[in-house]
Amino acid sequence: MDVFITGGTGFVGTALTRTLGEAGMGVTVLCRPGEHPPDLPKGAACLEGDPTRPGPWQDEAARHEIFINLAGASIFSRWTKRQKALIRESRMATTRNLVAAVERRRGSPATLFSTSAVGYYGFTGDEKLTEQSPAGDDFLAGIAAGWERTAKKAEASGARVVITRFGIVLGPGGGALGQMIPLFRWGLGSPLGSGRQWFSWIHIDDLCRIFLFLMEHTEISGPVNCTSPGPVTNRGLTQALAAALSRPVILPPVPAAVLRIVLGEFSQVLVRGQRVMPEKLMNAGFEFEYPALEGAIGSVLD
Repeated sequence: MDVFITGGTGFVGTALTRTLGEAGMGVTVLCRPGEHPPDLPKGAACLEGDPTRPGPWQDEAARHEIFINLAGASIFSRWTKRQKALIRESRMATTRNLVAAVERRRGSPATLFSTSAVGYYGFTGDEKLTEQSPAGDDFLAGIAAGWERTAKKAEASGARVVITRFGIVLGPGGGALGQMIPLFRWGLGSPLGSGRQWFSWIHIDDLCRIFLFLMEHTEISGPVNCTSPGPVTNRGLTQALAAALSRPVILPPVPAAVLRIVLGEFSQVLVRGQRVMPEKLMNAGFEFEYPALEGAIGSVLD
């Protein structure tokens, strides 16, 4: 199978491209004009194009059977009015253009894997959330819901659409742990807010394996929670990291009010969270290599 990826040069995309190549698939990564991507693995090629704009890249993309949409501006910043617009439009425009490429395969098999996030569910305290749970009503939930609706338009041309709702991705060389580990090593780690908010996560190796699993299990479509079956609280995350690094947690929790002053509206992502379960994957028989946080952290530190 030939796979076309937007956002393939980021933290997740680089690992996924490598995994797909090792599985014997041909992979084409869309690279922005002037972008110099890291060394692509064997079997992968770079196609120049801007995913937020229609262009000749769509004709080349349409030659592929599988499409993976990972592109979108990072949410990890202070949400100014301008940044919010960028977060929204980078996702919507890329997805619209990729759906247009998928539609050019009308009559030929096609599968679109379009990324979303557990932010879709909003903030619901201790409630266990599955793929059947409704969308929330905050900014990120609205972004995710609109993003998913745009991707599902590819179904009108006969494509199979899978919405991969990511938790926080953990892995070596980047991601959330890449930013947190240095703080804990310096003894600066501490819970955020109450520490009771849920942290739904996924190890990057399991995430890549989930894509292979979903490619094989063509009966699965619609939303799929790409999270570990072992979500933890923020306090649990703090304790697990401190223990893995043999560092005590000596600082008091960072008050939510302080985070709000520093980070603005984005701070609610850190002090509220979601308790998400990968119900579809578990029911389909997917086996997680890293179901528990301690093992995931250990693999990153090895």
